[in-house]
Amino acid sequence: MEFQDVVRKRKMVRSFEDRPVDHAVVERMLANAQKAPSAGFSQGWGFLVLEGKDEAKRYWDALAATPRFADGWPDMMNAPVLIVCLSNKSQYLDRYALEDKGWTDRDEKRWPVPYWDIDTGMAAMNILLTAVDAGLGAIFFGVRDQAKLRAAFGIPEEYTAIGTIAIGHPKPKDRPSPSLKIVGRRQASDVVHRGAW
Repeated sequence: MEFQDVVRKRKMVRSFEDRPVDHAVVERMLANAQKAPSAGFSQGWGFLVLEGKDEAKRYWDALAATPRFADGWPDMMNAPVLIVCLSNKSQYLDRYALEDKGWTDRDEKRWPVPYWDIDTGMAAMNILLTAVDAGLGAIFFGVRDQAKLRAAFGIPEEYTAIGTIAIGHPKPKDRPSPSLKIVGRRQASDVVHRGAW
């Protein structure tokens, strides 16, 4: 698929058919995630992959799916692949303490924004775009209970889930988020400022 078509077609899909995703496509999504940029090539991300109906069910059971998912978008839980995107701040602090960077004090104040989360977000976008390129649908959503997620899947304490991506074959009649009608897409003139704000 042409890149512009991938970007144009990318949207959050909330209704999935109950059928599996080719494992090779899952592997391509993960390989592309690892091609995302990262500050100092820190690569402070991790991906918990739950592939197949039984694995995905473990996630929903562990995190007690909210009524919004269960009632508003019940077909979302048909997604046969879930990828939890996790960031690791200590990986960045360790990397920048090395001789070529020299921040041996490991002071977080040196970071104007949390690049560990930003870089993991860029990796997540690569997953979303790869899903579209493969003819699949996907949605990124937040993780409300980090402790439950860690306990259920043995995730080390130094990792923080920035979100989960549900991936599958989209149903032909996906019901979009009401936010599109309530808020709408902002005009370019509201967000693009050239030369000065």
